[in-house]
Amino acid sequence: MTINQKLTTIQTRFKSKKSRFNSFGKYYFRSAEDILEAIKPFIKELGVTVVINEELVDSAVIKTTATVTDGKETINATAVVGVDLNQKGMQMPQRFGSASSYGKKYALGNLFLIDDTQDSDATNTHDKSDITGRQLAQAKDYVKSGGKIEAIKAKYNLTSSQEKELKTL
Repeated sequence: MTINQKLTTIQTRFKSKKSRFNSFGKYYFRSAEDILEAIKPFIKELGVTVVINEELVDSAVIKTTATVTDGKETINATAVVGVDLNQKGMQMPQRFGSASSYGKKYALGNLFLIDDTQDSDATNTHDKSDITGRQLAQAKDYVKSGGKIEAIKAKYNLTSSQEKELKTL
């Protein structure tokens, strides 16, 4: 069996539940660790190895490469992610760790053809309401603890002054 056939087997039989929950955005997602756990049975069955390599391509960009090999042939997929060096509420190692995790998830997703377009964080553009005072206070706490403004905007309509206020935290 060629490496292409082995990878196709993994791509067509792969199943990994979205078992993690984002309580702020109210959606389920899968992590790189979930993906790696789900492919372990295929590694033994098909005699392949999966490796993830990261490269800092400049001071704030990480290139992640996921590789599947059978020792004779190799197939790679990459993801490039930026590190938000100004992210409030996170120490620098957390900023790089967050970007690293994100890059691994998407490199693996590219390699194994995992389509996350049905994730709520990718498609939730309906039923957005204006943010209330209490919700805005919660959003501020969320941003201060390292949360992304984009996640808030996916759920709520923000005025330009509210968005500016969140960006200054």
